[in-house]
Amino acid sequence: MPETTPQGRLRLAFGGDYNPEQWPESVWQEDVRLMREAGVTMVSVGIFSWALLEPEPGAYTFGWLDRLLDLLHEHGISADLGTPTVAPPAWFYRAHPDALPLNREGVRYAFGSRGAICHSSPAYREAAAGITTELARRYATHPALAMWHVHNEYGVPVSACYCDTCAAHFRRWLDARHGSVEAVNEAWGTAFWGQRFASYEQIDPPRLTPTTGNPAQQLDYRRFADATMRENFVSERDILHRLAPGVPVTTNFMTALSQCDTVDYWAWGREVDLVTNDHYLITDGRRTHVNLAMAADLTRSVAGGAPWLLLEHSTSGVSWQPRNPAKRPGEMARNSLAHVARGSEGALFFQWRQSRRGAEKFHSAMLPHAGTDSRVWREVVALGADIGSLAPLRGTRTVPDVAMLWDWQSWWAQALEWRPSEDHDARERADSFYEALYDRHLTVDFAHPEADLSAYPLVVVPALYLTTEAAGRNLRTYVENGGTLVVSYFSGIVDEHDAVHEGPYPGALRDALGLTVEEWSPLGEGETVRIAGPGEASLTADVWTEFVVPRGAETVWTYADGPAAGGPAVTRHRLGEGTAWYVSSRLDPAALDTILGAAGEDAGIAPRTGLPRDVEVVRRSGDSGAYLFAVNHTAHDTKVPLDTPGTELLGGEHVSGHLAVPAGGVRVVRLDA
Repeated sequence: MPETTPQGRLRLAFGGDYNPEQWPESVWQEDVRLMREAGVTMVSVGIFSWALLEPEPGAYTFGWLDRLLDLLHEHGISADLGTPTVAPPAWFYRAHPDALPLNREGVRYAFGSRGAICHSSPAYREAAAGITTELARRYATHPALAMWHVHNEYGVPVSACYCDTCAAHFRRWLDARHGSVEAVNEAWGTAFWGQRFASYEQIDPPRLTPTTGNPAQQLDYRRFADATMRENFVSERDILHRLAPGVPVTTNFMTALSQCDTVDYWAWGREVDLVTNDHYLITDGRRTHVNLAMAADLTRSVAGGAPWLLLEHSTSGVSWQPRNPAKRPGEMARNSLAHVARGSEGALFFQWRQSRRGAEKFHSAMLPHAGTDSRVWREVVALGADIGSLAPLRGTRTVPDVAMLWDWQSWWAQALEWRPSEDHDARERADSFYEALYDRHLTVDFAHPEADLSAYPLVVVPALYLTTEAAGRNLRTYVENGGTLVVSYFSGIVDEHDAVHEGPYPGALRDALGLTVEEWSPLGEGETVRIAGPGEASLTADVWTEFVVPRGAETVWTYADGPAAGGPAVTRHRLGEGTAWYVSSRLDPAALDTILGAAGEDAGIAPRTGLPRDVEVVRRSGDSGAYLFAVNHTAHDTKVPLDTPGTELLGGEHVSGHLAVPAGGVRVVRLDA
């Protein structure tokens, strides 16, 4: 079985993507000298180098890569060696133009970007296997090799192709999944609108239609596209396992970016030897560090709680958003160490040396255009030293407090056309619930709806439109056995085929919640409702209301106005040893915090009132001891209560009673036994 951490790693990983082919070899010596100065331990190489490694079909030029890997090893730097299959060469597309993907509108994409691949193409699969095999044969035993990096960011920017090759592949996939065309008709509900199929040959991808197409067909096609990409990853991975046994194989995920929601990472997490992730701050006006924490928690959860690796983030600004601000002084280190707090075994960047040409020439790098006499470079060197001082953390695990359910396939289903309100955004609810837990200083594990939840005192379900019968039973059992559950509206509605569960809403969650919903009544744009509670308490909500009928649940908060005035808005159901809460409208942040506070009391979670807002306190623990991270995202110095004394690893001093954390700073304490 391959290792689950990069080979030979005694320290946390620090480095980034290295693209030396963009520079004359005379620059390489300077690069490795500066890498040593910065404390770099590993770089990712060869990811976009197919055209250089195989300039003509079957003709390989490995000399430059030989010299590069030898040079890295000579200077004590390991390689995360890529298979360059995200960017086939121009000669390949000239010979196989049908390997370029076709979109739903029937337009074929052109060569000149990256990731433009029909993953069903036999020619692509053969060529990808060929270059992967040659790389594995040549470098399997190279001393610089730490791990293999297959492809790059699967699903970005294209995940699905709609060509005839994909149509034939889709039919085979449907037969393997459903067993017969009759079963496909049943699953897709093709009796509606006369869409019934008499044979597989009549089924095509869900191409452009004059009005909304069959939602179950579209959902299955998203599954198929994801599975097809994963087939290609597994093919390359198996070649590498066979020819380079013991060397871990990964591919870089992008777990929490809403722009990258075409991949079911629960399934992918089971296929890689080490979970890795890329994360970039989305500068849309929200608190970017909250999404960072969410991405790290989600990546750790995909890894089953095991340590993972941040394979890409930015030293400063990126180049592909509408506005790309520079990171402020100290923000790069704070971002990096926040990922480490939540389970990463280091921090790597895109990229080492900033490009002079190409689409990402304005994307920041470890070695910027400004050179070594720059703030970014000085912060990179300081961060390298800090990462080096955290070596004892290797192999420890982040300690969670609560769980949130997350299912990419439910996102896919809910994003299809003709839902009750375009203002309801499932991802917005997930972000809001996470932010509320973050502000209560709770570390979140994410879980699949059918996963074992028994370890968590509190489980929140912000948006689970697609809920299987198995997931419904799982949540009922969780509550019966003493868990506290919080479910938001429009959850439990359909099964895995996007078919409404038989009987009243909320379908698969009726029993756990002890209620039914007769109707939804989404609100108009900008419209709000008031929700009245115990005493004179009042909450504010918008977007959505429901006509809720308690069937065992008690009404805790009531609609004071709006379409459902006088009816239950928030309910609480005591079931077995536990409690299930239901929230039937979109609560604003203050209201959501109120409900989560009440649910937290049911779960026995004590409020963490001694911690300021935007100061994270996260723990890692393992054989080497227990560690506390304090990450201060504010502009003010603060103090964090410290129950156990210990040694602060970044400064070396012994601390007890409280931990002083400077504005924008990070402190890491190795707690005394």
